[in-house]
Amino acid sequence: MSSQNIYILGIESSCDDTAASVILNGRLLSNVVANQKIHEEYGGVVPELASRAHQQNIVPVVDQAIKKAGIKKSQLSAIAFTRGPGLMGSLLVGTSFAKSLAYGLNIPLIDVNHMQGHILAHFIDEDGFEKPPFPFLAMTISGGHTQIVKVNHYFNMEVIGETIDDAVGEAYDKSGKLLGLGYPAGPEIDKRARLGNPKAFKFTKPKVEGLNFSFSGFKTAVLYFIQREVKNNPNFITENLNDICASIQYTIIGILMDKLKLASKQTNINHIAIGGGVSANSGIRGALKSGEDKFGWTTYIPKFEFTTDNAAMIAIVGYLKYLENDFAENNIMASARLKI
Repeated sequence: MSSQNIYILGIESSCDDTAASVILNGRLLSNVVANQKIHEEYGGVVPELASRAHQQNIVPVVDQAIKKAGIKKSQLSAIAFTRGPGLMGSLLVGTSFAKSLAYGLNIPLIDVNHMQGHILAHFIDEDGFEKPPFPFLAMTISGGHTQIVKVNHYFNMEVIGETIDDAVGEAYDKSGKLLGLGYPAGPEIDKRARLGNPKAFKFTKPKVEGLNFSFSGFKTAVLYFIQREVKNNPNFITENLNDICASIQYTIIGILMDKLKLASKQTNINHIAIGGGVSANSGIRGALKSGEDKFGWTTYIPKFEFTTDNAAMIAIVGYLKYLENDFAENNIMASARLKI
C-alpha cells in the first residue's frame, strides 16, 4: 500500500442516478446519490429527462461528496468517471464535468467501465466484507445487463455468458407492469414473492446454449399466462398476486442459478460474486448463499448501497487504476456501448 494518501473522487451518471463518492486508499469516505423520481410516472427511464436532471444534480452532489468526506478539492489525487456503457446524454454530463474538474485542478482523469465498477465494488475496504480471490466468477445483473464474467485480475476480465436479448431487470419490470405494479417492479415482486407460493404457477425456462441467457420468451410466457387467466377470472391478479410474484421470481432465480452452476463447473471456479441492481434481490441473495452448502461455493454479496448505480464503485476502480498509473487523456469520449 502506498504511504501517500490517495483521494479519488468518483462520478457516476450512466443512467438516471447522479452519484459522487470519495475514497481514501480504498476506504469509503462518502457516497452520495441523487435519484430521479420523475421516471416512475413514465414506467421507465426517459433519456432526455435523465440528462437534464444530471445537469441540475451534478454540482450539488459532487460538492456534498467532498464536504461529507471532510476534505478540500485541492486534496483530490484524481477524478474517476463512468465512461460507459449507459445512456449517451447522461454519460456526457458526467464525462464533461469530470474532464473540466480534473483540468481545473490539474490532476489525472481516470475513465471507468460501469460494468467493471459493479464487479470491483467488492474491493472497497469494508469491515465484515471479504474480497474475492482471483480468479472468481462475477454475475452482473441489472436493468440493462445480465452477464457472467470470469475475473482473472482487476482489469483482466472475460465475459463468458450474457443475455442474447433482454436483461433480467427488464424481465422483472415488464412482468411487474403486467401485474399493475409500479416502476421499478423488481423490489415489489421480491417483497410479495416472500409471501407467496413459488410453485403455485409454472413457467418454462428458456433453453439457451452454453452460458448465455434469454428473457424475451419468459416475458412473453408471463404475458400470455396473465391474459389467459384474467380472461377466465377478471380478479385473477388481485386474488393471486403474491403467488404470481413468487412463481415469477422462482423461475428467474432458477434461470440464473442454472447458468451459474454450469459456469462454475466448466471453469472449475468456486468463488462466486454478484453485482448490479438486481443483486439487491433477497431471493437471489438467498439462492446464492444456499449454493455454499449445495455446491461448495464461497459467495461474495455486496453491501446494498453498492448494488444499484453508485459512485463508490467508480471511485474504487479509479483507485486501482491510479495505482497502475492508468490515466485517460483529456480528449476521451463517452461510449454508450462500452464492452468489458
